Amino acid sequence: MDLQGVSHRFVDLAGVRLHVTEAGSGEAVLMLHGFPQHWWEYRDVIPALAQKYRVICPDLRGAGESDAPPTGYDRETLLGDVTGLLDALELDRVHLLTHDWSGMLGFLLCLQNPERVRDHLVLSIPPPGAKPELSMLPKVLRHGWFNLLLPWPGLGPWALHRTSLARTMLRGHTVAMPEETIELFASQFTESARAVAGSALYRTFIQPEGLRMMRAKNSQRLTTPTRVLVGAEDHVVRAGSIHGYEPFVDDLEVVEVAGASHFLVDDRPDAVIEHALEFFAQH
Repeated sequence: MDLQGVSHRFVDLAGVRLHVTEAGSGEAVLMLHGFPQHWWEYRDVIPALAQKYRVICPDLRGAGESDAPPTGYDRETLLGDVTGLLDALELDRVHLLTHDWSGMLGFLLCLQNPERVRDHLVLSIPPPGAKPELSMLPKVLRHGWFNLLLPWPGLGPWALHRTSLARTMLRGHTVAMPEETIELFASQFTESARAVAGSALYRTFIQPEGLRMMRAKNSQRLTTPTRVLVGAEDHVVRAGSIHGYEPFVDDLEVVEVAGASHFLVDDRPDAVIEHALEFFAQH
């Protein structure tokens, strides 16, 4: 996967080697992908942001070309990967753009290391303290049934490695992602180690951290300027249903994006670019 103006390198951290792509110069923007994707998620966003910023897109532990150890998908280790990467790249503070599960990781970074983040643009994930409506439960069961399957040792890795589960997840939550892109993201799970890593990520971070965020069990208030973008056609997370977070944040707004589902970067890269340029310029 090559993109004009993008360089590739590997960064050795404590216990893991991360593949990192970079483009542009100026203030740093760290962009973290969701599941089941990798850095290529931001292929249509990187060129525009790189005209003004130094854009950094790593493959997170277990994804893309980074190492996929069987363990290390707990909150402390994943957060350590991000702060370790910032240290290795000698970055004191960054603008932060996250999607899906990396949104939760981004919120953790803002809560525990607020001095490292200028602002946070997060896609398709509610903020800490957001209370789910009861009406969301049938939607989760219908459109997110894989959340019940993926965390199970043995069963989760088998489903990712031996079936078309990743393709099903991608196809069911996008309105514009091309089939060849779906295949590119899904093909990483032909490596059994990445299938094991994906299941471990769900079991030790995505599900427990999602519940913790809803209960707002955090040690400090969210002070980082934050904007949450939610696709108007997202089957589960809707802008109008995100509420209850207000007592836990200082500066946060929720914006609905037309013509997009959960995989908002793939559906509306133009909207992500517009919001990122406008939002980051404020801080």
